[in-house]
Amino acid sequence: MKKTYIAAGLLAAASLLSVSLAVAEGAAEKPVHGEYKDWRVLGVSHRLDKKYVRSILGNDVAINAARSGKTAPWPEGTIIAKLSWKEQTHPNWPNAVVPGEFAGAEAMVKDSKKFAETGGWGFAHWEGTKLVFNDKEKSATCFACHMPMKDHDYVYTAPSLQ
Repeated sequence: MKKTYIAAGLLAAASLLSVSLAVAEGAAEKPVHGEYKDWRVLGVSHRLDKKYVRSILGNDVAINAARSGKTAPWPEGTIIAKLSWKEQTHPNWPNAVVPGEFAGAEAMVKDSKKFAETGGWGFAHWEGTKLVFNDKEKSATCFACHMPMKDHDYVYTAPSLQ
């Protein structure tokens, strides 16, 4: 009888351990900077040179700043995601350009202390659910492209929430 209780106790402990590990593993997959798929739209764009249709999303900090008109400068903690698709013509509406094949998801993260060299913005991209910050060389290339928008805190997107 004592062996049965010990075996049952060990089985219960093993079950709890495996459930705890599964929950911990699932939690580890959640990106530190949030899952952009749950964010709201700040704006849209159509990049003619690359032939991309893009949706610009923001985390809660970005959305609140856009709604209150406080984007000059954007507040610390703002994350702006840019989702890009290759453009294609709608199969039943030849005058419409619609998203085609997914091209990628990129981000700008506002942290003036950490990213002082690039105007207070960190440049990154998502690999699955993980936000990966660009290396110094790639970030410098991104920042150079955003330089014309210095007077708008280096952000091209004009929020359409105001």
